[in-house]
Amino acid sequence: MKINFILKIIKKIIKIVIYLVILIILFIIFISIIIKLKTKAYIWNDVKEIPHTEVAVILGASILTNGNLSPILIDRVDSAIKLYNAKKVEKILVTGDNSTVAYNEVNPVRIYLLGKGIPDKNIFLDHAGFDTYSSMYRARDIFLADSITIVTQSFHLPRSVFIARVLGMNAYGLNADNGHYKFRNYIREMFANIKAVINLVLYREPKYLGKEIPLTGDGRDN
Repeated sequence: MKINFILKIIKKIIKIVIYLVILIILFIIFISIIIKLKTKAYIWNDVKEIPHTEVAVILGASILTNGNLSPILIDRVDSAIKLYNAKKVEKILVTGDNSTVAYNEVNPVRIYLLGKGIPDKNIFLDHAGFDTYSSMYRARDIFLADSITIVTQSFHLPRSVFIARVLGMNAYGLNADNGHYKFRNYIREMFANIKAVINLVLYREPKYLGKEIPLTGDGRDN
């Protein structure tokens, strides 16, 4: 008799857990759909058609062990160069993780940009762009950006543009897709969307802020 009772309790618990998991999955999907719908009008594929803004923001990605840019980062940087050469932006802001001396996502991008003919004075570096939320927050509060064009892949753009616009910037996104990207990137974004909403609701302050570096100045002083 006791065994049957225990089994019934276990079955009820399992059902509750299953229902909770389903609800969580539906919530994650719902948030992703809302973010995509809210940002669809601000995301562009064509450099010629995208509105002019003050700065192109290149979001950080991994650097290879030999110091070269990863393919996904090259796609972002090359797209930002197209924006600059088309005179759709005046400056380029490179964000990324430079939390240790041994790991630096921003300086290799600067070197790459210089090699492509972008003037040093128009390149700004954000060494504390540890995540998308921090990059957007610091673009507004440290670099005093008002209008920005975020350059990243299609799976990353809705969240990036959503964060920037909720933070009060006039933000657009340029699709930097130039190849096949792993399906896990799209799955990861669904969970990252939840983190973004939590950060925005709590108005999380980035780990580092520091002195203002206005984009109206000279990038060489950065």
